[in-house]
Amino acid sequence: MPQPRTLRAAHPRPGPQPRCSSSPAWQHPYVNVFRYFRVDEWKRSSKEGDVALVTDKTLKSAVYRIRGSVSASNYIQLPRTSTQSLGLTGRYLYVLFRPLPTKHFVIHLDVSTEDSQVIRVSFSNLFKEFKSSATWLQFPFVFEARMSRRDLAGVAPPDARWTCLQLDLHDILLIYLSRHYGHLKSVRLCASLLVRNLYTSDLCFDPVTVTEARRAKLPMTPMPREMTFPVPKGESWHVHYVHIWFPGNSLKVPSRNVRKSCFPPEAVFLRSVPQLPHPATVSKSMQDSVSLVAQPCKPPSAPRLLPDVSLPYKHSEVSSIDGPSIHGQDLPTWAEAVDVHTVVSNGHMSTHKSAGVPMPLEDAGFYKRFLPDPILRLKGVIGFGGHSTKWALWTKDGAAVVYPCHAVIVALRVDTGEQRFFLGHTDKVSALALDGRSLLLASAQAQPPSTVRLWDFQTGGCLSLFWSPVHTVCSLSFSGSGALLCGVGKDHHGRTVVVAWGTDQIGNGGEVVILAKVHTDFDIQTFRIASFDETRMASCGRGSVRLWRLRGRTLRSCPVDLGEHCALELTDLAFAQTLDSHRASSARMLYVCSRSGHILEIDHQSMAVQCTRRLLPTQTPGDPFPQKQTFNSGLGIAISSLSVSPTMCVVGSEDGYLRLWPLDFSSVLLEAEHDGPISSVSVSPDGLRVLSTTSRGHLGFLDIASQEYTVLARSHMAPVLALSVNRSRGQLATVSLDHTVRIWDLATLQQLYDFTSSDEVPHAVTFHPLRPTFFCGFSSGAMRSFCLENTRVLMEHTHHRGAITSLVISPDGNFLFSSCSRGSLVQYDCAAPQCCVLRVAANVVCQDACLNPNILAVSEDSRLLAFVGPSKYTVTVMESASLDELLRVDVSTLDLTGSHLDLAMAVCFSPAAQGHLLVSTSSNKVVALDTLSGRAIRELSSVRPIACSSLALSEDARFLLTATGRAIEVWDYSTQADPGCQVYIGHSEHVQAVAFTPDQKQVLSVGDAIFFWDVLAAPESDRSESRVPPAHEAGLGTGQLEDAVSGASGLPQQQVPTPSQTSSSPPGICARPPEDGGTFSMLEEEGPCKENHSPKGLRQAPGPPVLIEREARGDGDRAQGAAWGPRGLAVPPCHHSQPSALSTRKVKARPPIRPDSYKHFTARYKASTLAKSISFPPAGGEQLHLKAVVGYNGNGRSNMVWRPETGFFAYTCGRLVVVEDLHSGAQQHWLGHPEEISTLALSHNAQVLASASCCGSAATRCQIRIWDVAGGLCQQLLSHHNTAVQALAFSSDDELLVTLGDYGDRTLALWSTDTYELLSSIRLPEPMHGVAFNPWDAGKLTCVGTGAITFWLLQQRGADINLQVHQQPVPEEVGAAELTSLCYGANPLLYCGSSSGQVCVWDTSAGRCFLAWEADDGEIGVLLCSGSRLVSGSNTRRLRLWAVGAVPELRRKGSGARSSSVFMEQELSLDGAIVSASFDSSMDIGVVGSTAGTLWYISWTEGTSTRLVSGHRGKVNEVVFSPSESHCATGGEDGSVRVWSLASMELVIQFQVLNQSCICLAWSPPSCSRPEQQQVVAGYSDGTLRIFSISRTAMELKMHPHRAALTAIAFSTDGQTVLSGDKDGLIAISRPHTGMTFRVLSDHQGAPISTLQSTSKEYGDLGVEGTDLWLAASGDQRVSIWASDWAQDHCELLDWLSFPAPATLEAPSLPPPSLAAFCPWDRTLLVCVGLGVHEEVVFYSLRQKQVVEKMSLPFFAMSLSLSPRSHLIAVGFAECILRLLDCASGTNQDFAGHDDSVHLCRFTPSARLLFTASHNEILVWEVMDH
Repeated sequence: MPQPRTLRAAHPRPGPQPRCSSSPAWQHPYVNVFRYFRVDEWKRSSKEGDVALVTDKTLKSAVYRIRGSVSASNYIQLPRTSTQSLGLTGRYLYVLFRPLPTKHFVIHLDVSTEDSQVIRVSFSNLFKEFKSSATWLQFPFVFEARMSRRDLAGVAPPDARWTCLQLDLHDILLIYLSRHYGHLKSVRLCASLLVRNLYTSDLCFDPVTVTEARRAKLPMTPMPREMTFPVPKGESWHVHYVHIWFPGNSLKVPSRNVRKSCFPPEAVFLRSVPQLPHPATVSKSMQDSVSLVAQPCKPPSAPRLLPDVSLPYKHSEVSSIDGPSIHGQDLPTWAEAVDVHTVVSNGHMSTHKSAGVPMPLEDAGFYKRFLPDPILRLKGVIGFGGHSTKWALWTKDGAAVVYPCHAVIVALRVDTGEQRFFLGHTDKVSALALDGRSLLLASAQAQPPSTVRLWDFQTGGCLSLFWSPVHTVCSLSFSGSGALLCGVGKDHHGRTVVVAWGTDQIGNGGEVVILAKVHTDFDIQTFRIASFDETRMASCGRGSVRLWRLRGRTLRSCPVDLGEHCALELTDLAFAQTLDSHRASSARMLYVCSRSGHILEIDHQSMAVQCTRRLLPTQTPGDPFPQKQTFNSGLGIAISSLSVSPTMCVVGSEDGYLRLWPLDFSSVLLEAEHDGPISSVSVSPDGLRVLSTTSRGHLGFLDIASQEYTVLARSHMAPVLALSVNRSRGQLATVSLDHTVRIWDLATLQQLYDFTSSDEVPHAVTFHPLRPTFFCGFSSGAMRSFCLENTRVLMEHTHHRGAITSLVISPDGNFLFSSCSRGSLVQYDCAAPQCCVLRVAANVVCQDACLNPNILAVSEDSRLLAFVGPSKYTVTVMESASLDELLRVDVSTLDLTGSHLDLAMAVCFSPAAQGHLLVSTSSNKVVALDTLSGRAIRELSSVRPIACSSLALSEDARFLLTATGRAIEVWDYSTQADPGCQVYIGHSEHVQAVAFTPDQKQVLSVGDAIFFWDVLAAPESDRSESRVPPAHEAGLGTGQLEDAVSGASGLPQQQVPTPSQTSSSPPGICARPPEDGGTFSMLEEEGPCKENHSPKGLRQAPGPPVLIEREARGDGDRAQGAAWGPRGLAVPPCHHSQPSALSTRKVKARPPIRPDSYKHFTARYKASTLAKSISFPPAGGEQLHLKAVVGYNGNGRSNMVWRPETGFFAYTCGRLVVVEDLHSGAQQHWLGHPEEISTLALSHNAQVLASASCCGSAATRCQIRIWDVAGGLCQQLLSHHNTAVQALAFSSDDELLVTLGDYGDRTLALWSTDTYELLSSIRLPEPMHGVAFNPWDAGKLTCVGTGAITFWLLQQRGADINLQVHQQPVPEEVGAAELTSLCYGANPLLYCGSSSGQVCVWDTSAGRCFLAWEADDGEIGVLLCSGSRLVSGSNTRRLRLWAVGAVPELRRKGSGARSSSVFMEQELSLDGAIVSASFDSSMDIGVVGSTAGTLWYISWTEGTSTRLVSGHRGKVNEVVFSPSESHCATGGEDGSVRVWSLASMELVIQFQVLNQSCICLAWSPPSCSRPEQQQVVAGYSDGTLRIFSISRTAMELKMHPHRAALTAIAFSTDGQTVLSGDKDGLIAISRPHTGMTFRVLSDHQGAPISTLQSTSKEYGDLGVEGTDLWLAASGDQRVSIWASDWAQDHCELLDWLSFPAPATLEAPSLPPPSLAAFCPWDRTLLVCVGLGVHEEVVFYSLRQKQVVEKMSLPFFAMSLSLSPRSHLIAVGFAECILRLLDCASGTNQDFAGHDDSVHLCRFTPSARLLFTASHNEILVWEVMDH
C-alpha cells in the first residue's frame, strides 16, 4: 500500500477537471442526495438521537443539526437500512457541513469497489492518527487553530466555519488500498455538526461563484448555485468559508526532498498553494501519517494578462513539498507564444520561451542551468485536424492557410511551405475563426467545458484566454471587423447554445465580454456572421434555416419557411459576395446546401426561399437496373460544404468531388476528384484558388487558372504508434491505428508513399540500414518486408501467434528481431535480400507489454539484444547472433524502498564505448545499467508522475529523450551529477515514440501527430572533452560473468515474480537441421530417459527436445550418437535407469519453418482462453445434455474414421470426438481434449480409438487420448509432443502405436498398447508428412518427407527396442517434390503421393521405386489402396479412383515398367481439399472429408457424392427458428443462409451470397402469414437486407437501407415491418411488402447495434400507446426501449438506459457485446449482460425504472438467451464455457465442449433445445426436465 503523504486544503484550480464519466445519465451533472432520497420524509433515510431541522444564520437556510455526547448514538443515515445501497457512482462527494464548536464529529462512508468489496472511510476530529486496514480507512480531521498544541486532534474551535469537504473517492481507494472505486453505498453523519446537504458528481467543481470565476479569468468550473454558500457582494468565497479537497493531486506526485520540521509527525499541513510561500517542511515520519487540515484559503490573484502557456500540471500538483515548484505569485506574460517549454533542475521548475528569460526562482542557489535553454524548437508538424477536418481558413491576402493539428494551430505559407505555430492549447482544437482583416484569430478547445483563446495573428501572441459557457464549442465565426465573435456548441444537457462575445476592446487591454447567450432546441450545423451587417447572422441544421439579429445584448432568431424542404438535412451556408460594395442587395442572398443535393437560395431580407436547385444527380444515363429509393439513396449526392465568390459557387460532396458552378448553376465549370469525402471548401479572397479538406486528413487547394491541385498537408487519421528513420535516403516511416504505413520526406515533410491494410493494423516499422527496404509488423502477427523501389511486398512471415509489438534491426543490417503480444521473439537473417527466419523463441518477451517500439533494442555495435521479458519485471540481454542469454536483471529489486514492484517499460542502449543499457520503469525513473554486470550505474527521476514509454539517446550520449505522457523530456545525460531536464509540451495525446534524426540535428516525436524539433545545442567540438562519462570498469571474465548473471556481482537476489526457465539458451528455440557428416546425439530430456510413464499420464519434460550438432571426434562421440551414412541411422536404446550425460552448453537452434504442404495441421487461431475453474454439475443432475453437434473440423488431418464391417463412424469437431450412428443419426460425444483435435486413428480390431490435440494456452504439450470404443471412456492419457501431432498409426497386430510430431516437433514416438509406455522416441532431422505400419510385418514402418522415404525396422532385445533406419532418396523421375502421403498395397507394394501430384510405387522388399505417374495437378494428401484399386485425394478438390491391378506385374519388369498400364476409372470434384478418407475393402463406397467442413458419402458404383455432415466454413453469426419449430436457419460469415430440419439436423435449403457475410437473421412470426408462406430476413455486411421465402426456396426481395454492415435485425410482432440496425448505430424501419424504408432512428448513432428484439404488449400498458414493445442495445452500453404501432406510424421512446463501460479485459480479445432481452416470464423486465463494469446479469424493471436484481457471473458474457418456458438463462463466455442459470432456484451449472468463445446462445420456442455456437461449430443441447 502506498504511504500517504499529504492532505491539502484545496483551492480554485486553473481549469476544470472533467473525468470520464461512468455514471448513469440521470446522475449527471450532479445528484442532490438529500433531495433525491427525501431526507425530510425519513422514508428512505433514518435518523437517531438528537437530529433537528434548524435555520442557520450564516447560510440563511434550513440545515440539519446533529448533536449529542455520544457520536455513535446521534446520526443521520442514508439509506435507511444497511441492506440497501445508494448506488451513487459519482467520483466526487461534496459534504457541506460545519462542525459544532468545542465538539467532536464523525463521518462514515461505506464505499463499494468494482469487485463488490465494501470499504469504510471515516473522517473525524476524534482520530489522532491515520489508520488503515483492508476494509477501513480512518483519517484525522485537524483544525489549523490548534497547530501550536502537541495534540493536534481535538474539538472544533469556536470560530469553526462552514466547510465544503470534497472527497475524491476514486483516488482515496486507489492510493491507499489499490482498489478501484465502484459506487457510494451508504453515508452516516454522526454528532456533532451542522449539515446542509450532500452532492455527488463526476465533475470537479471550484468553490467560487460565477462572478469570481470571470474575475479570475481562469477556466474554472464554478459550483452550481444550489451547492455554493452565499457570498456578500464584492467579497470572496474563500474569505468566509473553507474548502478541503482530499486527497488532492499532490499525492500523485512523488516527493523527492523531505526535510525536518517543527511540526509533530501526526499531521501534514499545506498552505494555500497559489500563494506559494516558502517550502513547507515536514518530518520523515510524515509518510506514515495523514490528516485533513481545515483552514481558510485565500483565492489566487489573477494575472494581469493571461499567460501564453498552459502547462500540463495543475496548480495543486506543484506544491512546495511534492516536487518542483513554480515560485512567484504571478505568471509571466510573453510577447510571443512561440516554443513554450519547461525546465526542471534540482526539484525546481520554471517556464520559458525561446526568446525569453527564465522565471526568477526564490532559491537561485539550487538552480543549475542546463544550456542551451531552450534546447528544442518546434520546426514542423505533419498532421491536420484531430477533432475535426472541416477547419481550414485563408488569410486575407491568400498567402497562407490556417488550420489545426490536434492541439497546435498551424499557419502555413502556401508558396514556401513555411509553418508558424500557435501554442497553448492542451487539448484538441475544435473550431477556428479569423476576422476579415487577419488580425485576430479565435480558437476553441475540445475538452469540456471548452476554453477559447484569442490570438494576435501577426505576432502569434495570446491576447485572451476565457472560459466558454458552452460545454463543447463546435463552431466559431468572426465578424469582418473582429469586434464580434459568435460560437455554437452544446451544454451539459446536450442542448444547443449560441454565444456572442464582444472582442472590440481586446486590443486596448480590455476584456472579452459575453453580449448574449441563447439556448435552442433546433439543430445547428453551421453559423455565419453576415459580411454586410455585423449584427445579422444565419444558421442552418437539420430541417432548419434561421436568421439571427443582435440588438444590444439580445440575440433573437427567426426561422425561414422551407415549405416542402423542411425535412432536409442542411449542412452548410454562405452569403453571396459582390465586387461592388454598394450592391448590398445582391449580397444579402444566402446559399444553403443539403445532404440530399439541394441548393436553396434564400433572400435574407424577405426571409423566403427564392430558388431551389437539385445538383449532382446520381442516376447514370443508360443504367438498366434502377434501384429502389431509400433514406440513404436518392437523386442527389450529399453536399457537405459550399463557398461562394462573386462569380461562382464551389461545392464539396461526400463522393469526393469538388465542383465549381456558375451562380445560375447551369453547368459544371470544373471538378476535381479527391480520395475521400470532402469536409470543407473555401474560395480564396481573390477568387483564384479553392481550399479543400477531406475526412481522410488531406488539405490542399485547386488553382482555377492552371487547373492544378496542390497538396498542403496529409495526416494520419488515428494515433501514430511507431516511427523509423532511414539514414541514407532521409525518409521517415510511420505506422498508425488508421491501418496505414506512410513514408515521408524529412526535408519537405511531404508524403512519398502510403501503404494501406484494410483488415489489420500495422504496429511496428523499421528501415533496413543499407537497402531501400523497410519491415513492418501487424496486429495479425504477420511481418512483411516492402521494397521502396517498386512498392511491392518482398516477403511475409507469419511465425507470431499474437500481434507484433516491436521491431528492431541491427545497425549492420544482418539481423532483424520482432516480438509479439504472446511473448515470442523471432530472429531474421537480413543479410540477403530475401529475409528468412533463423530462430523462433517462445515465452521470451514480456506478454503483458503494450505496443511499444522500445521493448526491443540492439546495441550500436550490433552485438547485443535487449528486451523486456520474460516477465514485466525483468530485462534480458542476449547475444544478437546466437541468442545466448548473457544477462537478466530484475528491475523490481532496484528500488527496495518503494511500496510497489517496479515494471520495465522500455530499453535503449548507449554508445558502445559506455556500455550502458537504459531502462525506463513504472516509477517514473530511467535507470542506466552496466551491460556486463547488470549493476545500476545511475538513475534519473522524472518530475512528471507518468512512466516513460519511449526513450532515445543521442549518438554522442549528450542528450536523452524520454516520452512521458503528452510531454517530451530532454535530459543533459552527459552531466553525471544532478543532470538538468527540460520539458516540452504540444501533443494532445500520449507521445508514442521519440527519436533523433541521423544527423542528430533534429528530434522526432509521434503520437497524435508527427512533430519535428530543431536541436539548438552547440556542436560537439565546442564542448569540453571531459563531458563524456568514463566507461565502466574492465569487463568480467567468463567465470565472473556467470557470477554476475546469478547475482554474485551485485545483482539483486530477489527472484522474478513470474517463473522463468533458467538455461543458457532461450526457451522455445528449435534445433538446426543436420548437415552431411555431422554427428547427432539426443539431449537428456529426450525420450523416456527423463519421464516417468504411467497409465495415468505423463509428466512434462523440462524443455523441448533439441538435437545437438557436433564435429566427429572419434569413437567416444560415436558411442553416444550414430552418424548418417549410406546404410542409415542406428538409434540405440534409451534405458530408464541411465540418464543421458550429454552436455547442453552450446545449442545452435533454428526455428521450424512450415513445409509447403497442406498436409500439415495448423491450429485455427483463437483469441479465447480456457477457463481455469468450472463448476460442473453433479452426475445425474445435469440440466443440459449434449444431443448433437453440427459441423466437421475441416482444419484437421485424417480426423475421420469409418469401419464398414462394424459400422463405427467417428470424426472431430473442435475439441470433441463425435461418434455417430449413420443409420439413426444418433451421436455420442467424447469430451476431454483441452485444445483442437488434429488427427484420429482406429485400431485394426476397432476396439481402440486414438485422438491427438495440439498444444496451446490450455495445454503446454500435445495430448493423446486412448478411448475404449465400446464404453466411450478415455483409458489412457499420453503426452510427449510439443507442438502438434501430425499422424497416428496402429501396428497390424495392434500392439504398437506410433505418433508423429509435426514440423515444429519433429519427433517420432513409439508406444506399447499394453501399458502405453513410451518405448522409444526419435528426434527427426527433417519434418515428416506421414507414417504407416507395414500391414504384413508389425516390426516395420515407413515415413515420407522432404526428398526421401525412410524405412524403420524395430528390433527388440529384452526390454529394449532398437530402431534400424534406412533412407532412400526420391527418384529423379518424381523430381524435387516432397512425398506427402503413403499407403500399402499388395505385398510388397507401397504407394506414395507427392506435392507435385505424382504417385510413385516402391518395392519394399528391395527398397526401390520402380513406377511413377502423374495422378493430379496439385499435392496429393490422401492415398488409400485395397486390392486392385487406389483412391487419391488432393488439394485441387479432386478425388480419383485408379485401377492398379497391373502394378504387381510391372514390379517384375523393374526399371522397364511403364505407367500406361495404370488408368483412372472415375473422378469426383468436392468442395475443398481432401483431408481424410475411409473406404470399404472393395473401394466401392467410402466417406471423405474436405477442408470446407463437409463429410461426403462416396459411391463409385453410382458415381455420386452425398453430404453426410455439413457446416459453415466460417463463423456462425445467428440461429433462428420457425414458429412451428420444424426448421431452423443459420447465417455465417461464409455468406450462406442454411435451413435445417430440427428433427434430423439435415441441411434442407442453402441460400448463398458471394463475397458477403450474413451477420444477422430473423424468422417471420406466426401472426404474419400462413405457415407455408414463412420468410427469413437476412442482413449482410454490405448493408443489404434480403428476404427469402422458405416455401418457394427463392429470394423475394433485396433492399439496401444501410450504408454500413447490418448487425441486428428483427420482425415486428405482426411480421409486416422489419427493424434493422447497422454498425454505425442507425436503425431503419422498413416494410417488406413495399420494399421501402419509412423511418430511420439515429439515437444510437456512433455505436454498433448489437441487439434488436420486438415483443407484443397490451395497448396502453406501461403508460404508453402501441401494440409492440421493442428494444435496441448498442455497443456503447446503451439500451433504448420503444413502444410502437407501425400500422399507425407511431413510435415513442419509453425508456433509455446507460451503463458504465466494462472494465478493460486482460486478454487481448474483443470487448464483450452489449446484450439485452425482454424477460419471457415478466415482459416488464429487461435482462442485460455486458452493460456494466462488473461481470453480472442485470434485471431492470420498466415499471419501477430501476435495477431490481443482479446475478454475478465468472466472466463477461459473450452471448445470452432466455428460455421461453422456464426461468432459465443461458450465457456463453469467451472462456469456452456455457453457463445455465436457474433464476427460480438461484443455482447455475457450467458446461464445456466448445473450442472457442461461445458467441451465440439460442433457445428454441418450446425451450426443449438450446443451440450454442463457437466459431463454425453448432452444439445442440437438450434441456432436461428434472
